[in-house]
Amino acid sequence: MARQLVATNHVDTSAQLADYLGAHLGPDDTIVAVNSLQGGDATDAAAVRDGEDALSVIGARLGTAASVETHQLIQGNDPATDIIGAIDTYDADELVFGIRKRSPTGKIIFGSVAQQLLLDAPVPMRVVPLTRLDD
Repeated sequence: MARQLVATNHVDTSAQLADYLGAHLGPDDTIVAVNSLQGGDATDAAAVRDGEDALSVIGARLGTAASVETHQLIQGNDPATDIIGAIDTYDADELVFGIRKRSPTGKIIFGSVAQQLLLDAPVPMRVVPLTRLDD
């Protein structure tokens, strides 16, 4: 029995993570899916709706294979801080998230949530390579 924290930020990411996880779940596993939004002026109703849609994909695709909880986090934190905090809050055994290939310049300018998770997450991780659907 494993409790896996799945971090998502988009319906496409959720679909790819669910496709990967579907083959790796046992009937006693629990999925805790989280989406992190900044809140305040940085988050509008469309962003909240998109986050809820991303979480719904996890529930719809994995709900028959495992127990699924979803949580929209709007706490004023950056996503990596929210995700690392959620590991403890939801007593996760493992963290699952996706990464996309980025240019070195893109990593410098925009930072990397994935890099912070890789460095700071206190649990084992499954890092799923994501493909862009418009490729």
